[in-house]
Amino acid sequence: MFDAIVVGSGMSGGWAAKELTEKGLKVLVIERGRHVEHGADYTDSLSPWELQNFGMVPEEEAAEHYGIQSQCYAFSTATKHFWVKDSEHPYTQAEGKPFMWIRGYHLGGRSIMWARQSYRMSEIDFESNAKDGHGSDWPIRYADMAPWYDHVEKFAGISGSKENLPQLPDGQFLPPMAMTDAELDFKAKLEAKYPGRKLIIGRCAHLTEAQPQHEELGRISCQYRSLCERGCSYGSYFSSLSATLPAARNTGNLTIVTDSIVHSVVYDPKTGKATGVRVIDANTKQGRTYEAKVVFLCASAIPTAQILLNSTSEAFPNGLANRSDAVGRYLMDHLSGMGAGGIYRGFEARYHHGRRPNGFYIPRYRNVTEPAEGFTRGYGFQGGVLRDNWRRGVSRPSVGAELKNELRRPGPWRIGLSGFGEMLPRPENRVTLHRTRKDKWGVPIVHIDCGLGDNEKKMIEQVAKDQREMLEMAGCTDIYVNKHYGGVGLGIHEMGTAHMGKDPAKSVLNKYNQAHDVPNLFVTDGACMASGGCQNPSLTYMAMSARGAHYAASFLKEGKI
Repeated sequence: MFDAIVVGSGMSGGWAAKELTEKGLKVLVIERGRHVEHGADYTDSLSPWELQNFGMVPEEEAAEHYGIQSQCYAFSTATKHFWVKDSEHPYTQAEGKPFMWIRGYHLGGRSIMWARQSYRMSEIDFESNAKDGHGSDWPIRYADMAPWYDHVEKFAGISGSKENLPQLPDGQFLPPMAMTDAELDFKAKLEAKYPGRKLIIGRCAHLTEAQPQHEELGRISCQYRSLCERGCSYGSYFSSLSATLPAARNTGNLTIVTDSIVHSVVYDPKTGKATGVRVIDANTKQGRTYEAKVVFLCASAIPTAQILLNSTSEAFPNGLANRSDAVGRYLMDHLSGMGAGGIYRGFEARYHHGRRPNGFYIPRYRNVTEPAEGFTRGYGFQGGVLRDNWRRGVSRPSVGAELKNELRRPGPWRIGLSGFGEMLPRPENRVTLHRTRKDKWGVPIVHIDCGLGDNEKKMIEQVAKDQREMLEMAGCTDIYVNKHYGGVGLGIHEMGTAHMGKDPAKSVLNKYNQAHDVPNLFVTDGACMASGGCQNPSLTYMAMSARGAHYAASFLKEGKI
């Protein structure tokens, strides 16, 4: 018998494990994927010429096994062992509604491969559902989260600049990374032309100046190699493998089991509580049960919904903690795939230092400092202005001395913009269990029915207009604006399938991330989100997990659960 079980070892699970073990609880972390050793199992030491096929996975292999995963920007021969084989982990989708489910099943989860952008949600975001009537009103506000954002930022190490923007609250930052000269020029032009828009350096989970608490865990300052999706042997960016799980292990209260697929949560109708989880061994396919006083689901939004929906009983015939019929519903991602760019003229005598693993950020301005045309909520932009290097010759049809001489000189400065927009929470966007199909471990596969609404489509049109207008304003040439791919999922920010709310009849979790129907069951991954803002959500998942673990430990000590 453990004090707590944490399902999942990634961004949320690592934080839940750290906070619970540091409060003296004996914690079992269950990971469905294989064991990964920090450093030893990374490929960040490989040079470009050491990568098979220069990092490119053969089309035949990608099509057969990685049809969806290969659409992720971070997929290559250096990283494919961190992504699931789609051929081994099937799911179904509603016709005409493509959902690209990007996954990594291993210890540490996607915290190894994430893009590390770390932004707080604001009071505007926590009030949005109540003000415009979409989704459930959050049972918390920014003031409830602020101290927990402080807490996780200090431990994780977030670099950034303080800007005093109401739509993007400042945090506990390490020194910001520097912008390039061309980016500073773009910033000046943008802010002069559009006083309501700001361009800032990205806020990212990199140790620009490692602090003693980071160094105690073997983490050092960022080396500016920008090979982050391969894993960082220096521990310079935050992951559960470099930070939260080692901290939890140092307490002596942590047990980890890998290759263990959680089938369902065990519920006792006599006590009205969860007693543990049923697990299937990924290798032997044998079943076993682990027991605990508290259960945390941190498997990420879709698997957490899958586990709850598969946890049926006489008391919960439609899935555990699902009296509201909200489990699986309100699935959201961030609108992504809205890229634009061009050549940024000037600065031929300048270059940039190193390979900065970060870019700039233009925080949301629509429906904040500027109105929107026909849609609510808003979007932000991530981007950068860097000089083309020798890699521009990889696909060049030239050979010989002429090509070599050309590539010895830097290419032009090139700007890129990528829009990230908010999806509205809608009950028809949902995850269900397939009625007949099961995976090779006997677990029903998920069916995803998630599409874009009118609000999102109007937002996508405005993003494209704004991108072109800003690039033209800056004097860029060779401008391109990509058409949105029409689907959902490539934001890799899925959330909302067991959302927080004030009304137990309409939501799954209360203000403590505690299930309304099962008091010792907590959900602190992306499933808990009632709305998503347009900011990258991982920092909020961290803060939610630390906060939820604090209350769970307190309630357990007080005998409330």
